[in-house]
Amino acid sequence: MLKSDWLPSSHPDPDDRPAASLTEFEVLAEAESAEALSDALLQAGALSVSLEDAEPLSGERPVFAEPGGDAPTLWRLNRLRVLLAPDSTPEGVLAQAAGICERAPPRIAAVRRIGEQDWVRSSQGQFGPLKIGRLWIVPSWVEPPDPSAVNLRLDPGMAFGTGTHPSTSLCLQWLQAHVRPGVRVLDYGCGSGILAIAAAKLGAASVVGVDIDPLALTTARENSRRNGVEADYTAPGSLCSERPGDRFDVVIANILANPLILLAPVLAGLLAERGSIALAGALESQVGALTEAYRAVDASLQLGVWGRDGDWVCLAGRRAGR
Repeated sequence: MLKSDWLPSSHPDPDDRPAASLTEFEVLAEAESAEALSDALLQAGALSVSLEDAEPLSGERPVFAEPGGDAPTLWRLNRLRVLLAPDSTPEGVLAQAAGICERAPPRIAAVRRIGEQDWVRSSQGQFGPLKIGRLWIVPSWVEPPDPSAVNLRLDPGMAFGTGTHPSTSLCLQWLQAHVRPGVRVLDYGCGSGILAIAAAKLGAASVVGVDIDPLALTTARENSRRNGVEADYTAPGSLCSERPGDRFDVVIANILANPLILLAPVLAGLLAERGSIALAGALESQVGALTEAYRAVDASLQLGVWGRDGDWVCLAGRRAGR
């Protein structure tokens, strides 16, 4: 199975794309460590991680459960195929992932270079329409299964956010429960724009997406145009200079725990009175540090775990009125 919330930009004809060399490497991991290592590799910057049975001759076993089903059981020994962008190295990404897992890095079993156009074909075959609540996430190269539904047409580019990762799915579920017509929404760390676009389609009066990556901002703007919605995408510095004093009824940030902690004064400061905030991209073990960071900034902002998906959590809270 392919685990990814990253995709290369798709074009009608991948053969027209300039060639780019991506790196794929393999490591082996036993069942008890494979899932954590896979998630850590994605946090460390891997474009995708696929898991397969490293002992295929021992007889095939089902692995991944359907959404909402029982927890899946991994193979006894798993082969992880990890895809990296041209500017990443297997050693660097693996070392960072091992640090996240707090365990020694496994030995790299194989490394190979692949053309990006081959990855485009492969990735398009791996991803199809995904239903999350009343939203459908539909890749731009696929026809919507239900044209009358709320469809988000998405071409992620090299930007985070396809809906397949638990943290993104949790955020989409939270937005459906909290976005009301007329609210002002801030998506901090917008990536592909998936959350900003969802907020707009759910009735938000205005939506602002923020990201430090210029490529993500470009991708998000393209996706908004594709979906026929308006959103303002900008860099963090521009948000402060162009919108001094702006406050938002809904603030959502799907990044990682450490940046969320560092951004506590910023995100809390952007939340309007009686506004709602959701933070995702953190693990269960990081909940305490996150809640303390935001309580230290504003004692009236009480965060709690709104939802869980495996080890991933979505924290949410509401600012009290004055």
